[in-house]
Amino acid sequence: MKAVIMAAGKSTRTNPLTKTRPKALLPIANKPILQHNLENLDGLVDEVILVVGYRKEMIEERFGKNFGGIKLTYVEQKDQMGTAHAVLPAEGHVKGRFVVMNGDDIYHKDNIKDVIDSDYSLLVQKVKDPTRFGVWVTEDNKIRGFAEKPKKFVSDVANCGLYVVDERIFPEIKKLKKSERGEYELNEAINSFAKTQDINCVVANKRWLSIGYPWSLLDVSEKVLECMENPRIEGEVEPNATIKGNVWIGKGTVVKNGSYIEGPVMIGENCSIGPNCYIRPSTTIGNNCKVGNAVEIKNCIVMDNTRIGHLSYFGDSVLGCGINVGAGCIAANLRHDKCNVKTHVNGNLTDSGRRKLGTTIGDNASLGINTSIYPGRNIWPDKCTVPCQVVDKDIM
Repeated sequence: MKAVIMAAGKSTRTNPLTKTRPKALLPIANKPILQHNLENLDGLVDEVILVVGYRKEMIEERFGKNFGGIKLTYVEQKDQMGTAHAVLPAEGHVKGRFVVMNGDDIYHKDNIKDVIDSDYSLLVQKVKDPTRFGVWVTEDNKIRGFAEKPKKFVSDVANCGLYVVDERIFPEIKKLKKSERGEYELNEAINSFAKTQDINCVVANKRWLSIGYPWSLLDVSEKVLECMENPRIEGEVEPNATIKGNVWIGKGTVVKNGSYIEGPVMIGENCSIGPNCYIRPSTTIGNNCKVGNAVEIKNCIVMDNTRIGHLSYFGDSVLGCGINVGAGCIAANLRHDKCNVKTHVNGNLTDSGRRKLGTTIGDNASLGINTSIYPGRNIWPDKCTVPCQVVDKDIM
């Protein structure tokens, strides 16, 4: 069996992180989103057709022609005009039943298997607020209609973006007209397909992790770390450092005296941590990172090759690759009025839904010493702050 993974989109909602990489390469537990899905497909399919577009060379270089027992074939979506349009380049590469899945969500292996075992089917999940999702109208567990973020209740069965169809989906896609968003929507093609072929709803009995915004990475990372097993320490922990809970430390990493790491925490290879650091739960730190003396990091994602100078604090934040943080930098993560933190997404002020949210910093940015950052502010790739700067609005 084959699978088609849609990984071509630009994903402006996850800027500034996706200014420099495809969304499918954003890390969760120090592995790209796409890698999690390939691992979960291994043993269930023998070939994956990866639909690539935006910065496609990064995906091709990262994964090559094979992953485990899976052959990887790349096809290009040159213009990103919606999810249905993303499936079209796979025509001619698939025959019979095949899997289609989003490249920027994480699906549990058991859920993928359940969908494959259920003939023609799609994955769904019951939700409390259907106005935030595309929802399927169902009858006897079969698809009978679709509504995108309905203002009035029609269903609470949310679409998860994982389907099993066959090559008959391609004529349905070609008949589509653009939606109100100006895109060709796969769900509309699936809805038409369901008029001639019964499509079963498979309820996600294991986690389906959707990543829509930079702060979604924090939520998903926390859930993945909580479920991981077999913690291991392959680096060096000096005698007066303390490790508590489930902690993963890669080869070549040194945790220096006086540091306290409270899991779940994952630290990559060839890092220097401390001395006297406090690394708090749900934090991941990539490879080749340096965390200086008396730094505190809580519930953060710190990507490869980033350096955080001494006496700094970051909470509920996402830091990209190659960032240099000067000494004494503080990212505030809580509003004094106790309201949810708002942040700009595509120029619009958006409620993150989180009471605690720090900063999102793009690749290769530099923070001058004693930089202070308001909650929810973003710093874009290659941008700088000067010593003692207060970041009270996005730096773009």
